Amino acid sequence: MAVFPSQYPPPVNSPDEFVKRELDPEDDRIEVGVAIVGGGPAGLACASRLLQLLADDPATLERLGEVPVAVIEKGKACGAHNLSGACMRPGPLKELFPDVDESEWPSYGTADKDAVYWMLSPGVALPLKPTPPPFRNHGNHVVSVAELSRWLAAKAEEAGAYILTETSATRLLVEDGVVRGIRSGDKGRGKDGEELPNFEPGSDVVAGATVLAEGVWGHLTGAAIREFELAEGREPQVWALGVKEVWEVPKPLERIVHTLGWPLRYGAKWREFGGSWIYPMGEDKVSLGFVVGLDHVDATLSVHDVLQQFKTSKLVRRILEGGKRVAWGAKAIPEGGYWAMPKLSAPGMLLAGDGGGMVNVPRLKGIHYAIRAGMLAAETIYEGLRSGSTDFEAYDQRVEDSEIGADLYESRNMKQPFGRGFFAGGAITSAMTLSKGRFPGGRWHNHRDADSPVVLGGKHKAYPKPDGKYTFDKLSSVFISGNATRDDAPNHIRVRREVPRELAEAWRWMCPASVYEIPEDAPAEGPVDVIVNYTNCVQCGAITAKGGRLTPPEGGDGPLYQIT
Repeated sequence: MAVFPSQYPPPVNSPDEFVKRELDPEDDRIEVGVAIVGGGPAGLACASRLLQLLADDPATLERLGEVPVAVIEKGKACGAHNLSGACMRPGPLKELFPDVDESEWPSYGTADKDAVYWMLSPGVALPLKPTPPPFRNHGNHVVSVAELSRWLAAKAEEAGAYILTETSATRLLVEDGVVRGIRSGDKGRGKDGEELPNFEPGSDVVAGATVLAEGVWGHLTGAAIREFELAEGREPQVWALGVKEVWEVPKPLERIVHTLGWPLRYGAKWREFGGSWIYPMGEDKVSLGFVVGLDHVDATLSVHDVLQQFKTSKLVRRILEGGKRVAWGAKAIPEGGYWAMPKLSAPGMLLAGDGGGMVNVPRLKGIHYAIRAGMLAAETIYEGLRSGSTDFEAYDQRVEDSEIGADLYESRNMKQPFGRGFFAGGAITSAMTLSKGRFPGGRWHNHRDADSPVVLGGKHKAYPKPDGKYTFDKLSSVFISGNATRDDAPNHIRVRREVPRELAEAWRWMCPASVYEIPEDAPAEGPVDVIVNYTNCVQCGAITAKGGRLTPPEGGDGPLYQIT
């Protein structure tokens, strides 16, 4: 029987649960010039660019007070929750730091060789020649986005940014229709919300401008989109889940590799859209991962286990032979493209990066868009600060006129055709690529991932048994993510606890961190009471696409990614 996750929405106490409409008295709040939520590429690029502009305008800088720019990051450090492939176009970072040579970037080198394979089976990989245009990466930098974020954080701090790590932003401050900042989360509460001996209440962080650069499924981004109806007239955002590993290997990988096909199924019935990457990370490491759209139908599809299955192929085994896994992580990815991007500004506020849907799905690119968006946000804010305005609508047009708008418009209908299956979808998107999006044209509609039915299929029957050498279970993977969430922390995941078996299975298999568990004595059919092991959570955000809601954990909880 098909079950639709959207029919089981997460519990929300009130419409204002994530929005605070009355500011604390002045003596009880923190005043900053500009508040940036998220210590990833978008937020940190915004901080650096804004401080560059303010350095040449001491009068405006002085008006912003003792803390002109604050970056609020929920992880233990900037980059702690950041994960990507990642193969980055260099343009925006060059513009942001024109005096820094590329040799000083946290990069594993540039790509000069590409290979794309159509995987027919574990033993058969057909090379696609010439390399399809979306997969050409010559001149792009292979990076760890976690390392890149820490490097960008150091640059922002050198310029004068105040970075508050281990600080969750839990509520959006809105006064008279204008965003005035954020409310930071409490620390030191127990499982049931009780105050522990080390309890510290959150604070209102009040700012003249607020940038939400929270990444995928941003908590306050979602609140802002609803509060200001920023998605009106847009297509619903859709998502994929990527699971990544980093391996130390004895032989260097000499090219960037992408694959399509196996272990995914081709038929439209299952809606299995995705593929893999394998990137060289210097002479002794490789990054590999698998990405699958979250509108798939089979409840037993597990991207973590699909990656383990993928590693049993001859192609991958040759690369990993004699190697050792050293890192693992998972993250959701916005795949809706141009038509799903919300309006990016509201009075007093701007959205940047993945939270604004700035990912080019066919080209697997988003980092350089995040950096560009942060720079454009900073330039718009600077103009507003000088004139005393909280109207940042010029930012929307700046993004539209940049490579973000141009590239995403060109690939505006690339994801949707794969709902017709691998072969039909591939043919249509090939025509779109060749015509730069002109044919087939028009506006192809999305439907929410939670509106896609889930059924109990047989995908799980092919997953390999973990051997601890090449294939691994989920819990050992969570362990090497550096996750240090305390056992008595409050639950930050909102889901219905009693749901149909099909939905419970979908959550159980989908989650790469074994957060959702079905009791052994649960009935084979009908409703089951889901167990939520929320301290396992690595903040991937996939649950928000499939009927639940991820809210921020206590500051400092979650993974501590190093080279993902």
